[in-house]
Amino acid sequence: MNKIVHYEVDLSNPPPLAEQQQAELKALSEMSNESIDFSDIPLLTDEFWKNAVRNPFYKHTKKSTTVRVDSDVLAWLKSQGKGYQTRINAILREEMLRSLHQKS
Repeated sequence: MNKIVHYEVDLSNPPPLAEQQQAELKALSEMSNESIDFSDIPLLTDEFWKNAVRNPFYKHTKKSTTVRVDSDVLAWLKSQGKGYQTRINAILREEMLRSLHQKS
């Protein structure tokens, strides 16, 4: 039995905070950075980021769209067997990541 509950928050119109939540946020906003204890948080060094991996439980959301593709390109994608839409997504993702890495 699937017991997953999905809840979406409209960030442009968030639900109101309870009085206790408002008081806690006010107290936190009034604290100076020097009074915050970071001793239990390790520094994120370059070495950390070299070994970092994406959360294995993260799942990309998919959006349905309509795309106009040249017929020879579509024929080539379909000629490789089932899953041509997945291949289109993989090709686009690879190009997106390459572009992002070039900018950094």
